[in-house]
Amino acid sequence: MSLSERLKHIKFFRSLIYTTVGFITYPGLVLINKIKIEGTEHIKSLPRKNVLFVSNHQTYFADVIVFIHIFCAVKWRKENKLGLPYYLLFPFTNLYFVAAEETMNGNWISRLFKLAGALTVKRTWRSEGTEVRRGLDPSDTRKIYRALENNWVITFPQGTTKPFAPGRKGTAHIIKQNQPTVVPVVINGFWRAFTKKGLTFKKKGSLLSVRFKEPMVIDYTLPAEVILDQVMDAIEQSKKFMLKGKHHLMTKLDK
Repeated sequence: MSLSERLKHIKFFRSLIYTTVGFITYPGLVLINKIKIEGTEHIKSLPRKNVLFVSNHQTYFADVIVFIHIFCAVKWRKENKLGLPYYLLFPFTNLYFVAAEETMNGNWISRLFKLAGALTVKRTWRSEGTEVRRGLDPSDTRKIYRALENNWVITFPQGTTKPFAPGRKGTAHIIKQNQPTVVPVVINGFWRAFTKKGLTFKKKGSLLSVRFKEPMVIDYTLPAEVILDQVMDAIEQSKKFMLKGKHHLMTKLDK
């Protein structure tokens, strides 16, 4: 195991990263833009381990950073708000997030954030801009299985920031294998506020919304395809949401 891999599994080291990144990004989330949080009552009583958050994806880093802020705030008994960022002084560290290896090795900022608890996986259909069809890498899934044993894990089933992209079966296989508590999350506004590959502002004053839903009720004996369909419905990225999304997206964001 490399030094970076060892470091990101040390909670004290991760807490330093969370605190540093948190204080740097707080103004952009709360002061320069506006953030609306809903549903944190659904995560207050979750178990400390084997919890999988499934979410749609809009930027490489801002999405995960907001999750970190929210989980830390909930730990300090805040509900549906961040408030003053004193919650970053003693952050929530039982957390990992799934990220593409290609993305996390892109630059020094991404390499630093990788130490915050990234579970890097190889893309199943893209490598350095080239379309490549691969099967699941067993070593990648083992990382996620081990992380779930004692932690919460965030994953983005689509594996891309493109809206309404199809989900990946790997997420459903992880759910079948580990039988975690699955919490769907729907985010919006991040694509408008930030550039996709970084935290550079595109439009200040944007509304960032994060909505946590109730944990899913899943029959783990169902085929992976069925479970994946249920997940995509829950994060509102399935076909039935596609036309509604195209029709109402601009109206909602401009309010």
